[in-house]
Amino acid sequence: MKIFFRILRYAPGIRSQLAKFLLYAVLASGFSAVYLGLLQPMLDILFIQKLNDTVTKLPEFSLSVEYGKDVLMYYFSDTLKAQGLQTTLMYVCIFIVGFVFLSNLFRYMERMVASRVKADVVRNIRIHIFEKVSLLHIGFFNDQRKGDLISRFTNDVGEMENTVVNAFKAIKEPITLIIYIGVLFKISAELTLFTLIVLPLMGGVISIIIKRLKKRAVQSQETMGRIVNILDESFSGMRVINAFNARNFILKKIEKETTFHRKVNLSISRKNELASPLSEFLGVVVVAFILYYGGQWVLSGTGELKPSAFILFLTFYASMIQPAKNFSNGITSLQKGIASAQRIFATIDTESAIRNKPDAIHLQEFKTQIEFRNVSFAYETEPVLSNLNLTIEKGKTIALVGPSGGGKSTLADLIPRFYDPTLGEVLLDGISLKDYEIDSLRKQMGVVTQESILFNDTIFNNIAFGMENVKEEDVIHAARVANAHDFIMQQENGYQTFIGERGSKLSGGQRQRLSIARAVLKNPPILILDEATSALDSESERLVQDALNNLMKNRTSIVIAHRLSTIQHADEILVIQKGHIAERGSHAELIQRNGLYRKLKDIQRV
Repeated sequence: MKIFFRILRYAPGIRSQLAKFLLYAVLASGFSAVYLGLLQPMLDILFIQKLNDTVTKLPEFSLSVEYGKDVLMYYFSDTLKAQGLQTTLMYVCIFIVGFVFLSNLFRYMERMVASRVKADVVRNIRIHIFEKVSLLHIGFFNDQRKGDLISRFTNDVGEMENTVVNAFKAIKEPITLIIYIGVLFKISAELTLFTLIVLPLMGGVISIIIKRLKKRAVQSQETMGRIVNILDESFSGMRVINAFNARNFILKKIEKETTFHRKVNLSISRKNELASPLSEFLGVVVVAFILYYGGQWVLSGTGELKPSAFILFLTFYASMIQPAKNFSNGITSLQKGIASAQRIFATIDTESAIRNKPDAIHLQEFKTQIEFRNVSFAYETEPVLSNLNLTIEKGKTIALVGPSGGGKSTLADLIPRFYDPTLGEVLLDGISLKDYEIDSLRKQMGVVTQESILFNDTIFNNIAFGMENVKEEDVIHAARVANAHDFIMQQENGYQTFIGERGSKLSGGQRQRLSIARAVLKNPPILILDEATSALDSESERLVQDALNNLMKNRTSIVIAHRLSTIQHADEILVIQKGHIAERGSHAELIQRNGLYRKLKDIQRV
């Protein structure tokens, strides 16, 4: 129940919504019970014409069911005497239609309250999931399968949506059952006690089914996450799959997961679908016993139960079977939703390793330098950087080169606080990065990576990404600086051209120049370039490098370079090897030393 109440907290004004729901549920069940309960005495008078059972004078007011019944019977009897059987029968039909209308009106209002709560919960929890996940550190996304996160956002939230609906059923149906049981006691307490013997039996059977559902529900959602992950990887890597004839390999992976998912879902369905017919069967068994036991009582004439009252008793009991089924279905289905909610809340409750201090400083301006002081870093137990010291003066261009896996990208990732050092600290203007507000820190930085991260949107919106109220002339200026304006104008709709998923309609060089234009428009004082030209052909590299040179003017730049020809004019070049600075100096100085940098240069020359 704790998880269920946590789900409901995502609906605004849940207390008032629940109060409305309960009120409408009581009124719907009440009107339904009233018209059924009053049918028997009315029909007795109409067709058996026991006028001695009629109420001859208006009863004194009291807060009781009997008072309401007697008032109605008084007016009913009066109408029967004054206007005759046919007119009274017409009034009875109108009376039935009116009460059924009111019962269904309040039932509709009750369901609309439940639908509104469901819609609010789904909307708010999806927003909250993304809000929380987007704040998590980059390392979280390296550890988690993207498909599993998407599955939690879609499939698990879908199951939780069903949970809200079923939970409201589980709340509403007991109200109907309580009202109907109250009427049954009014008709015959002895017969009602006999019928209630079966309820603990039904509850025990259903509880056994529920316990077995939860484990399978968790397995089902986890398997769906793996399936979505395989599909995401496959659709993204379809070119590689076809090139390596790996279609059957991927097909076998999907077949394995979907077969297991089918097995789990069949197990869930067997248990889920068993609850409803089982509860209905047990209910009908009891009806048969009532029919036999009560029928003998009526036929023998030894009891006070009249035939019409006995028929009314059976009608009410039969009317309880569907609410009982809905209640059992709601409780069993609730387990799948609870399992999904646990997966969702596990994601929401994940704490980011990178977060603001309570008294974090808002960084207004980068003034002097970035300093790495005795910095070490490790991914879990694998060391990447070791006791590194470095100072980057404002306005300088620092290039990072060296063998793959040496720690170049990790060093750059520490500056925007994608990660925090394991030991030591990184300082900006003499203050630790941990003391700054993360958003204000990252606002001072622009990042251009080897893989151009673009979105399925227009060229204009990709350049203006993350910025509001951007002027068209500013976007065009940024595109010109990035050598992108000419190819943009050659597109069908210019800056309003949609570029497809991840910019699939553009070439690699064009995608990279859009990424650079985005960084130009942001106009950050600190620029991080992570092998921004290494994946390009010579012509594209020349255009992109010219754009980068324009971008780097009057900025503090950290350049991770694969092609050493692109960083020869850097103010200082650092050769990073196994987490240490193996060499440092200008291009000319490092060539003269005849060390690792010279070897890397000679290899590329060959």
